[in-house]
Parts: sequence; C-alpha cells; structure tokens
Amino acid sequence: MPVLNLPSLDNEIPVSAEDILSFRKNGHLHVKGLLSADELSVYRTAINDAAYRYNTETRDMKDRDTYGKAFLQIMNLWEVDEAVKKFTLARRFAKMAASLLGVERVRLYHDQALYKEAGGGHTPWHQDQYYWPLDTTNTITMWMPLIPISEEMGMLTFASGSHTAGEVDNLAISDESDKVLQSYINEKNYPVTRPSFMEGGDASWHYGWTLHAAPGNNSDATREVMTIIYFADGATVTAPKNQHQENDRQRWLGGIEPGELAASPLNPLIH
Repeated sequence: MPVLNLPSLDNEIPVSAEDILSFRKNGHLHVKGLLSADELSVYRTAINDAAYRYNTETRDMKDRDTYGKAFLQIMNLWEVDEAVKKFTLARRFAKMAASLLGVERVRLYHDQALYKEAGGGHTPWHQDQYYWPLDTTNTITMWMPLIPISEEMGMLTFASGSHTAGEVDNLAISDESDKVLQSYINEKNYPVTRPSFMEGGDASWHYGWTLHAAPGNNSDATREVMTIIYFADGATVTAPKNQHQENDRQRWLGGIEPGELAASPLNPLIH
C-alpha cells in the first residue's frame, strides 16, 4: 500500500487530567476512538497484510505450548513495512504515551502484532517489563484492537494497582507465571478488571509492570491486535537479569552496553 495514501496520524488527541490520574492509579486505561473509522480501515488492511506476510508460526494449535497457543506474535513490523512504520511512529500515539507517563519525550521499544486465533489459548498472567533491560518505570504499552472485540475473544485483563509494586518475580510468560502471579494477585487483593467490549481503533494502555493476562479466544474470529511499546527518553540500559533481557538488549536495543543511554537506531525519539 503506497505510504502517501495513508492518513497522517501526527495530530495530538488530548487526554484528560482525570484519565491521566486514573492511569497512574490503576496502571491501565481504556481510551475510546483513538483511530477514526476511516483511519482504522486503511491501517488495518496494511497491518494485516504485513502481519500475515511475516508470520512464521505454522504449527497446528495442538502442537504448540501455552505461549504458542496464546497468539501469533509478529514483531517490529515497522522495520520491514513502510505502511506499518507510519503507524508505529505516529506522533498521535507517542504524545498520548508521554502524557500518560508524565514525561516530555518517549522512544520506541518495539511494535508487535498479537493475533489470537479462533480457539487460541489464554495468555498467562505476566509483567511485560520482565523482558526489558531498562532502568525506568516509565514504560508503557498501547494495545489496539483492529476489529471490535468482546470478552470471549481474549480481552486484555488487569490487576489494578499492581504496577506500584514493581517486579513481582523473575518469571517469563508461562504456566508457572500464571500460577504464581494469580496467587500473588489473590494475596494482595488487587481488583481484576477488563472492558466488556472494545471497538476497533480504541486503545488500552498499561505500564510495563502492570500485571495482565487474557482469556482464550472462544469465538470463531481471530482477535486482531497491534501493540506499540514506549519508554521515557533518557533511560539507560541495565545489566540483563535473564536470558530474555539479554535477547532484548541485542535485538530491540541494538546491543547497547549496560549503563549507556537506550537510544539505538531501533529506538527513535517519537515525541
């Protein structure tokens, strides 16, 4: 799709002071209508085209582990597709990320399409920032459905307020993380909430340390979601605490050494 024909997403959509306070208190926020219907139609086509073109998961569902059953995961599409690049580097999204975090500027960590297929399994409880060797808590993910989704399709689910505790355990997304973190949520009595419905073009935002999960997709349609992860400009790279963080340091941070600014060519300053 010619990039010139894609709508610009560089205008700012203000977020209210009330929503900012809610985000910082609960660790997550549902923003309605971040894309118009016309914008969504065009970008959904572009993202779907790229996601299915670069998807490498070919196993039958029955042959996958829990992580593999949770979703098709196609990462950093902005590197290989000009249309997705325009979406991922949109100032509209980056400005909202910065406003919610309360920082002047944000950098890109990476994007990823998360497509939960019909019959796909649950996404275990986890914390995104387990994977990220960054020295800041000012990290945020935008999770945007490209089609209307209901709870039965695998709605993102949060333990409200859990971000304030920081890292709970050194656990990757797995059956173990689901068990350990569910017990922790019960112990701390965090309210577990999720929207009953999201329109395509709505956006769910959450901190890197916010505990979250998603049920399986019990519908007959694929849950199409595009995500973008941001972090505050000025963050430095930390010494990796696990192999996943080392992999991220090499792949998403361009191999930058611990102690140096997280500002590789893969982490452009967006706002």
